[in-house]
Amino acid sequence: MPTFSPTLAGPVRHFAMATLLLGGLLTASCSNDDDDNATPAAPDSVAFTVPNLYPEGVQYDAKNSRFLVSSLTTGNVGQVKDDGTYSVFASGAGIISAVGMNLDDSRNRLLVASSNGTQRNIAKLVSFNRDNGQVLFNTDLGALRAAPNHFANDIAVDNQGNAYVTDSFAPVIYKVDPQGVATVFLDNMQLAAPAGAFGLNGIVFHPDGYLLVAKSDEGALFKVPVSNPASFTRVTTTGLDLRAADGLLLQDNNTLQVVTNSQSKVYRLSTSNSWAAATLSGTFATLPQYPTTLARRDADSYVLYANLDKMMQSPPVSVFTISKVRF
Repeated sequence: MPTFSPTLAGPVRHFAMATLLLGGLLTASCSNDDDDNATPAAPDSVAFTVPNLYPEGVQYDAKNSRFLVSSLTTGNVGQVKDDGTYSVFASGAGIISAVGMNLDDSRNRLLVASSNGTQRNIAKLVSFNRDNGQVLFNTDLGALRAAPNHFANDIAVDNQGNAYVTDSFAPVIYKVDPQGVATVFLDNMQLAAPAGAFGLNGIVFHPDGYLLVAKSDEGALFKVPVSNPASFTRVTTTGLDLRAADGLLLQDNNTLQVVTNSQSKVYRLSTSNSWAAATLSGTFATLPQYPTTLARRDADSYVLYANLDKMMQSPPVSVFTISKVRF
């Protein structure tokens, strides 16, 4: 989910920088010449060109053999096939900027964080049926806390189907139950960011019963117990520069992938003490791209980014890529 450069002035400039997200190359799927029924190998990358799309979130829907991508500018959720074909999957629900997503496979739903990238005053969670795009609920989160600015950013889901949503402009994590009823899960000024800067961002649920949450402005990771959120702690990451931390993906219980968008890198972190501390175990560079977040596809992870070289051309070309991460 986006982290806007503090050097840009004005919400429009912030939004423009945030939307420099994805881009790239298409590598064709391979097939087994000896077996016409063999499942095609997953591509190394999938490129798609859609004017004024600026996708931000990505998930892989294995059931329907597609990537799902959000759009900061249209508010739509799109689907991208391995051949780069893009089409709209879900629209409406009053979404202005569709940001982070979570495909809750066991409940057959797609959760989408809904915000407003220019006015910075909306935080909602929208749930769609993952097969037909029907809206299941549209829950207002920002109304739970009086604050001048809100930006619903990323989503994690626990084993009971509760969703946890970060607010980048308020020091809040919301909790939304499977029926769409929202409460404030954690509200703490230690999680606040300077005015105009993105604070809380990527979030994942760990099966041991806690959340791992990125705070972009200071490059911090926090461990938040679901049973006692007020007891949250900062993960020790000595020597690591995680500023502009964006999307997160839990590779396994002891391995976390962290996208740092303005650094154009994906960092792989490892722990030996249940995320009291983490060390660097790998780096994947996407230069000169602007990566935002990750999706799991089988045993692999894929990062979504914009091709900055193409977008800086005159006229600009909106090329986006979903690329396999290789450490």
